[in-house]
Amino acid sequence: MVSRLIAVTMGDPAGVGPEIALKALRALASREGDGAIGAAIVGAMEELQRANDALELGARFRPAVFPGEAGAVWPEVAVVETGPAPAPIAFGQVSPAAGHLAYEAVATAVRLAMAGDVGAIATAPLNKEALNLGGHHYAGHTDMLADLTGAGDSCMMLAHGPLRVTHVTTHVPLSRVPSLLTPARLERTLTLTLDALTRLGIARPRIAVAALNPHAGEGGLFGKEDDDVTVPVVRAWRARGHDVEGPVPGDTVFVKAAAGQFDAVVAMYHDQGHIPIKLLGFRIDPATGAWTGLSGVNVTLGLPIIRTSVDHGTAFDIAGRGIANEQSMIEAIELAAALAGARP
Repeated sequence: MVSRLIAVTMGDPAGVGPEIALKALRALASREGDGAIGAAIVGAMEELQRANDALELGARFRPAVFPGEAGAVWPEVAVVETGPAPAPIAFGQVSPAAGHLAYEAVATAVRLAMAGDVGAIATAPLNKEALNLGGHHYAGHTDMLADLTGAGDSCMMLAHGPLRVTHVTTHVPLSRVPSLLTPARLERTLTLTLDALTRLGIARPRIAVAALNPHAGEGGLFGKEDDDVTVPVVRAWRARGHDVEGPVPGDTVFVKAAAGQFDAVVAMYHDQGHIPIKLLGFRIDPATGAWTGLSGVNVTLGLPIIRTSVDHGTAFDIAGRGIANEQSMIEAIELAAALAGARP
């Protein structure tokens, strides 16, 4: 039987990753019974201790033991040690050493998940520049995870409360999006979206496919991709009995989803899907303009393991100050646990 333990990677130790990981476990420790979540942090013990001491979080660390690790109860924290930093690391500074440690945490967590020692992984943010300086040449978590797991293709889902958005394309130039919008790619994204919604307990998922062009192309006046690709794919899915609608114009589809008309939206490109999630997920003090909270989770679909992540970056500008908000990390761990519980 696959473990239900969640492996939480520490992310880039020069950023807020260790802080939000520890704060999230502290917040989740108050839960009892069915609401309790077992978790262990994967990363360099000395970097976790450095953040814990600097921010006076009060955690006590012990080595995680596999098989059978069940997590710890705060202030005790189980840690899967990945080794010391090859060079000193400072908060808020891009560092090859930090990038290497961030990679090692992810690679170790993936090995644990592939072996069944953990049920899912929830990742704290890493810095792409530091990752590459550290000798690991990836654009970020998504392609790294595909490489480490041997997955052929993956898909990003963002979630904020009941609003869920998957992406046909992500980190590519906008000029390439039309050529990448193929029937096969859209079919794959719809399949992964349907599977994720089903595992979340939605019996008959309602999925909207966002239009690529303004007004869904206006009959070809503003582009033919929606008519040539999306319309026939959606028609085929509806013929198979699925509740799929599209192309729905991009300027209304997210309003309809937020109103509860859809369980998920398939977005055509990165910003189309990210902007509504982040607009809703970031809470701002109107008096000061400062961010007061951040909600939202990133899920990588199509992997042989379950992976969720925070929906924000390393926040070097506030690292080491003790003011990072852990809400997105809490939500990532919660969703990882929910998906792990649904997997047979």
